[in-house]
Amino acid sequence: MWFRALTVLVAVALLAAGCVRDERPLPATGALAWTDCGDGFQCAKLAVPLDHDVPDGERIRISVIRLPATGDRIGSLLLNPGGPGGSGVAYARAAQSVVSPGVRARFDIVGFDPRGVGESAPVDCLDDRRLDAFLALDATPDDAAERAALERGSREFAQGCAAHAGKLLRHVGTVDAARDMDALREALGDRKLTYLGKSYGTFLGAVYADLFPGRTRALVLDGAVDPALSRFRFNADQAAGFEVAFRAYVDDCLARGDCPFRSRDADGALEELTELLRRTDRHPLPAGAGGDAGDRVVTEPLALLGALTPLYDRGGWPMLTEALTQAFKGDGTMLLHNADTLVDRAFDGYSNQTEANMAVNCVDGVYPKDVAAYERAAADLSRTAPRFGPYIAWSSLPCAYWPARPTFQNHPLTAKGAPPILVVGTTRDPATPYAWARSLAGELESGVLLTYDGDGHTAYNSGDTCVDTAVDRYLVTGAPPKNGATCP
Repeated sequence: MWFRALTVLVAVALLAAGCVRDERPLPATGALAWTDCGDGFQCAKLAVPLDHDVPDGERIRISVIRLPATGDRIGSLLLNPGGPGGSGVAYARAAQSVVSPGVRARFDIVGFDPRGVGESAPVDCLDDRRLDAFLALDATPDDAAERAALERGSREFAQGCAAHAGKLLRHVGTVDAARDMDALREALGDRKLTYLGKSYGTFLGAVYADLFPGRTRALVLDGAVDPALSRFRFNADQAAGFEVAFRAYVDDCLARGDCPFRSRDADGALEELTELLRRTDRHPLPAGAGGDAGDRVVTEPLALLGALTPLYDRGGWPMLTEALTQAFKGDGTMLLHNADTLVDRAFDGYSNQTEANMAVNCVDGVYPKDVAAYERAAADLSRTAPRFGPYIAWSSLPCAYWPARPTFQNHPLTAKGAPPILVVGTTRDPATPYAWARSLAGELESGVLLTYDGDGHTAYNSGDTCVDTAVDRYLVTGAPPKNGATCP
């Protein structure tokens, strides 16, 4: 889940206050026709209604992949990597690093690209050149001209989505994706859903459980999103999370003694990052050492993305040290590489992750239409999260011009009647602050909180045996750890 995301449609019965539980029988979707797609995986397409309120109307196709269980099979384990906009097909391809051998033995590992994403009726808005320009826009405007440019770029992004994605935009939200997931569960032949969702995938899982509590078996929600938060509160919390994570990185870096910072205390090092971002705002860094950057330069937003990307995984901290060492010497190559990784840009262009991310976010929450509201939010966050806050506040601006109305009103999801749902929270998670895990576990009627005292975004299968053992046992047996348990 990258950080713009997580702001989270409904073509089903939806009240003004939120989604209604829906236990109606699904229309027939047909069996999945599996074909071999290499390395032991099987692939298929699932036809689902574009509008679930019109089950006999136009259909779209959801791309699905599975890796059959290697042992005594229980059923299917559906995966979602987050985003929104992350490819579940690509995530399942990495099953060996996503789930443990014990879980792979007992479950078919199933990934799918949610509607609007990847190979499932993808949202398309801008060509690669225009997407480069949009992501490089000064997203912390200092004067009227820069603000006008940001407004123009955000409006053009929304207009591009309207021109190329049209009616799909009203039907790419999380409630529609949850209903697709229930259709997939049925097509797989599973009576109840077993699910592992990371980051935004926790929101998808919670929505599913709230809609279909009687059809859930075991849901792991790792790196939790709190569905009750307003969009601007969401941005503020996330900005604070990145500040906490960057300070943790700085503390570790200073203790190691190989830091690129001149200062030998955390406050001084943080100010050096602030000054680096200011310099790139005035004079973008060159980035040609990698050989494929072309004439691109590192503007302030790209530098910021390049600095926050390694915070998602503590194993990426040495890469952040290298990127900052280069940047302080005037070379933005590593920062640009990190930024491209986050937005899924390869040498031959972008996936549709950024466009899908925005499309889902803008219909999954209520955003102001008044540009001045974003300016005020940025000013507030410049005081509480000075390095990351203003950019995150302005990054939602395309939603002010979005052509499809929001259809999810942010509110607590209770999933009344569902079996225990395991919520995993990491204390210094940069993208989904730990407080969100506590909130979600408390809002869910059967929520069980497992805390990982550590760094990085999400916890399962990231190296902590305590977390892995608890999650594996729950997935296989349905028995969660004690509510409030802490690892390590």
